[in-house]
Amino acid sequence: MEPRPRISGFDERRVTVAEGVRLNVAVGGSGSPVVLLHGFPQTHLMWRHVAADLAADHTVICPDLRGYGDSDKPADTDGQTYSKRTMAADIVALARALGHERFALAGHDRGALVAVRAGLDHPEAVTHLASLDVLPTLDMWDVLHGTSAAVGFHLYLMAQPPGLPEELIGAAPDAFFGHFLDIWARDPEAIPAPVRAAYLKASREAVVSIVADYRASAAVDVAHDLADREAGNRLRMPVTVLQQDWGSALGFDAAALWEAWAPDLDHSSVSLGHFMAEEAPAEVVKALRALLAR
Repeated sequence: MEPRPRISGFDERRVTVAEGVRLNVAVGGSGSPVVLLHGFPQTHLMWRHVAADLAADHTVICPDLRGYGDSDKPADTDGQTYSKRTMAADIVALARALGHERFALAGHDRGALVAVRAGLDHPEAVTHLASLDVLPTLDMWDVLHGTSAAVGFHLYLMAQPPGLPEELIGAAPDAFFGHFLDIWARDPEAIPAPVRAAYLKASREAVVSIVADYRASAAVDVAHDLADREAGNRLRMPVTVLQQDWGSALGFDAAALWEAWAPDLDHSSVSLGHFMAEEAPAEVVKALRALLAR
């Protein structure tokens, strides 16, 4: 059996972030801290190119989110276990355990939702925030209408009560998770076979917790976003957003949606593929370095 791919030059460890929950994390470099959160259906390995570059002058921290990769996968007993609020608290606790009270934070896809929640809940800890190819949870649901919403069929599937989604996905996990790796990649070669195999293995071993993560985004996460919107709570730090132009296809103004959450916003529509940290790492690094300089 071939060894699992790793981020070159990074050390991996397991860090306790909550009672009974440890996150697997890769750490490398030195300097001001930057935390990078992965998306679906991936692990921290998606940051391998970006992390190696940033490690030249930053301490780069790349965890597997709770429920993903080699991190713990606690049972969801109350609908809160995989809320983005809970997952964001994990990240703040992780950074603190590694000696960092304040840090820059970037997330892709699911990780970006965690990053946004961390920025809203813990503004004293998050100095800069970047989101790659996602909308805030509340806006994501609002822009899906009619047949165009078929692009997000997995959101609706995994929003169903426990039982059926897990059974369906668990019956053919590689086909399910591999579907997204295939249709969302502009350049399939950006995810080489060993990395793809690592993603599929990690996902097939985490069907229940991945579904719980998505189910939370159709329930408790929406409630948290609504409460923040009603209270006027916004992201206080500099924010950079890179995303494909989903708005032209689905009929919304992505920049305007983000501006409602982030007054200090640099928003760019890009054509880099969904898995942009792997497909266009140089462009992502450039954007992150520009954010860190603000």
